[in-house]
Amino acid sequence: TGGKDRRSGLILTIPLCLEQTSMDELSVTLDYLLSIPSEKCKARGFTVIVDGRKSQWNVVKTVVLMLQNVVPAEVSLVCVVKPDEFWDKKVTHFCFWKEKDRLGFEVILVSANKLTRYIEPCQLTEDFGGTLTYDHMDWLNKRLVFEKFTKESTSLLDELALINNGSDKGTQQEKERSVDLNFLPSVDPEMVLQTGHELLSELQQRRFNGSDGGVSWSPMDDELLAQPQVMKLLDSLREQYTRYQEVCRQRSKRTQLEEIQQKVMQVVNWLEGPGSEQLRTQWGIGDSIRASQALQQKHEEIESQHSEWFAVYVELNQQIAALLNAGDEEDLVELKALQQQLSDVCYRQASQLEFRQNLLQAALEFHSVAQDLSQQLDGLLGMLCVDVAPADGASIQQTLKLLEEKLKSVDLGLQGLREKGQSLLDQISNQASWAYGKDVTIENKENVDHIQGVMEDMQLRKQRCEDMVDVRRLKMLQMVQLFKCEEDAAQAVEWLSELLDALLKTHIRLGDDTQETKVLLEKHRKFVDVAQSTYDYGRQLLQATVVLCQSLRCTSRSSGDTLPRLNRVWKQFTITSEERVHRLETAVAFHSSAEKILQDCPEQPEAFSDVEQFDEIEAVGKSLLDRLTVPVVYPDGSEQYFGSPSDMASAAEHIREKMKLVSLKKQQLRQPEATTPES
Repeated sequence: TGGKDRRSGLILTIPLCLEQTSMDELSVTLDYLLSIPSEKCKARGFTVIVDGRKSQWNVVKTVVLMLQNVVPAEVSLVCVVKPDEFWDKKVTHFCFWKEKDRLGFEVILVSANKLTRYIEPCQLTEDFGGTLTYDHMDWLNKRLVFEKFTKESTSLLDELALINNGSDKGTQQEKERSVDLNFLPSVDPEMVLQTGHELLSELQQRRFNGSDGGVSWSPMDDELLAQPQVMKLLDSLREQYTRYQEVCRQRSKRTQLEEIQQKVMQVVNWLEGPGSEQLRTQWGIGDSIRASQALQQKHEEIESQHSEWFAVYVELNQQIAALLNAGDEEDLVELKALQQQLSDVCYRQASQLEFRQNLLQAALEFHSVAQDLSQQLDGLLGMLCVDVAPADGASIQQTLKLLEEKLKSVDLGLQGLREKGQSLLDQISNQASWAYGKDVTIENKENVDHIQGVMEDMQLRKQRCEDMVDVRRLKMLQMVQLFKCEEDAAQAVEWLSELLDALLKTHIRLGDDTQETKVLLEKHRKFVDVAQSTYDYGRQLLQATVVLCQSLRCTSRSSGDTLPRLNRVWKQFTITSEERVHRLETAVAFHSSAEKILQDCPEQPEAFSDVEQFDEIEAVGKSLLDRLTVPVVYPDGSEQYFGSPSDMASAAEHIREKMKLVSLKKQQLRQPEATTPES
């Protein structure tokens, strides 16, 4: 388990169970376990714990006696852990302490809870009440991996040594024959090395890392012994495997050299012969998209033939670079010469192909931009030739925006055409450097004249369209202004209608006293001023539509209907407003007279005059109540009431209340007059 006794000797635990224990298997297991620790570790002796809590006394006795034959010299102390119910004394009369001299070690019968008298708790596993962490299956798996690695690595070392030593002896033919016979080892060296590194990493990690509980884990001596063995095997494997790889590399390099020389000459001869002749016959750029595409297709066929040889060049260059990196001096000069010759020819031919491809691509882009620009100019001209049919302001705005976008797109297209044309002209001027002595001036002049002619024609067409756009823009802006005036005039009608609706539904209160009624009257006048401004604004807008229609020589679609609606709503508003003013003024007269009577305290001689005033107040109040029940009648015969019936009832109720107060005051004035004759 990795635990140690107080003499630093390893602790060997033998757990016995209820099943029959095979002494032969136990003996073999002990031999195996005792072969793991180093000699230095064995010299410190072992403490053996025989766990007999689940076994019979006879089995325990046999195991203890067997230790005399298996490990008599290494065992210093045997602790037999007895069960809680001790064996029958008649059975256990055999005294181990009397047999110490014959056995060669001391035997102690002890309970599990008293085992700490002889061994520290930190060196005991949890089975005996200790704190030492131990996982037997983990230990077993690591041991199996170690032994498998040891076996495979030893066998692989023998095979690699045989291959490497055979390649170092004899003549060249003997070398090749030796390598062929032993070319592949029986196991993959990479896999064996990986297994060894993983095993070593696990052993080192267990050595330096703590356990999950935070207590430092004490490494087992067998693992400390395994680490140097694994490291030694790994070093030997790496050394032999490196030599083996070098043997394979040298053999592969020798077979590649002759193939490279032959392939290099094939590539050079084709590129300088048929390949160069194909490029000499291609110079035109075409006068349209279709012509340029046809030339591009022909060039792609030429490139396709070259690409096959370029692929061979790439492969050869990689092979030559690999051989140069090997560093064999006898081949360096020849390989560098081949590489330089191959690179010069391939780069020169690739540059010619790329120049031709760029030229054709530039020509195709130029013709493509020219065609797109021509279509844009045709579309813009068609749009300008169609008369503008007024629909609404939004559609006119959208049409105007579309017109501006098309003109801007034409500007960008013409600018792009100029850039493409200039770039193409620059490339054509450099074409003579690839002519191989051939005069291409005539062919270049035709291409230049064609490019310049296309750009000049597009410039003239664009200028004509710009002049027409200016005229159309002015007309459309006037249309936008016309529809805007009509829309705003209709909006003014809507606002006025909303003001009328608000006047009828919300301007209901007549005030509880003179002051409040005067405030309501002042607010109403301001409200009327807002409505007047709205009406005037609508009239001005409709006058503007008439002027714009005359300028555009068209009739307005909506102003003819808007003006009568504006006048009709304004007439209704003025009638309703006048009725509201009349009611408020009547209410002011009623409240002021009533408040004056109710606040004054006249003397007896003036009582008759006050009674006449009461009659006038009652008449005004009744008139006001009668007016609240009468609707507002418009010229078209329609009627509208102020507010709801409940709103009118609430206003009338307050007037009646004040009339009652006035009537009561009147009665108070009459009482003294009635009592005077009686007295």
